[in-house]
Amino acid sequence: MKKNRLPLIIGAIISAALIVSIFIVIYYKNNQVNVASDEEQPVAEQGKKDNPTKEQPKTPEVTEPQEQPDENGYYPNQAMPTEPTYIDGILLANKKYPLPSTFAPGENPEARQALNKMIAEAKQQGFNLVAFSGYRSYEYQTTLYNNYVKRDGQAAADRYSARPGFSEHQTGLAFDIGEVGKEDLWLTEEFGETPAGKWLFEHAAEYGFILRFPQNKEHLTGYMYESWHYRYVGIDIAKKMKEQNVTLEEYLGAE
Repeated sequence: MKKNRLPLIIGAIISAALIVSIFIVIYYKNNQVNVASDEEQPVAEQGKKDNPTKEQPKTPEVTEPQEQPDENGYYPNQAMPTEPTYIDGILLANKKYPLPSTFAPGENPEARQALNKMIAEAKQQGFNLVAFSGYRSYEYQTTLYNNYVKRDGQAAADRYSARPGFSEHQTGLAFDIGEVGKEDLWLTEEFGETPAGKWLFEHAAEYGFILRFPQNKEHLTGYMYESWHYRYVGIDIAKKMKEQNVTLEEYLGAE
């Protein structure tokens, strides 16, 4: 009987050994997979950090000042913004919507190209126009404004010169234009009555420019009539504004 049981016992031992071996192999493989997964996870996470999804730039919201403007048209205790204000894609700078002190785009190349084209055409008509003032930095406007205040007082200066951060010249889209040889009429209303000034007013829209501070609109623009100050907005918009006889504030609904 013992001899007959021996093969059965040996077979059982071998079977048990095989089962144990199979479990060991399966456990080992599973453990290796887990280890590999743990090692790869930081790499994947690192990849997410190194290649973040790029956010699209956001157009800043237009925030209406809460207080009423003072006698000079400025809003008391108005905080300077961190971003410039665009309405319908048009950059706006006035006493209600200032520019950041750090906003320094320089002269706009498209505006300069349009200006040069307009000046060249004017010369063909016998008018030697020149832009004697264009882009101004925040720092330069500070010096200029303070000098005007010392000379004429703040109330007077606020009618024809912008405080730093509120100037259209800081946008790089505005130019003061005059006629060569008639420098005595630069920065005067009389320039608008000259043949050169009349030609400029009549044809500026064809090149994308508007007279920024027209007559009888100071209550809207914040500034007295300036026959020499032209702002680039593009041909289509300039023509629409001329046809409607409106200021930039009226056109944008930002009175």
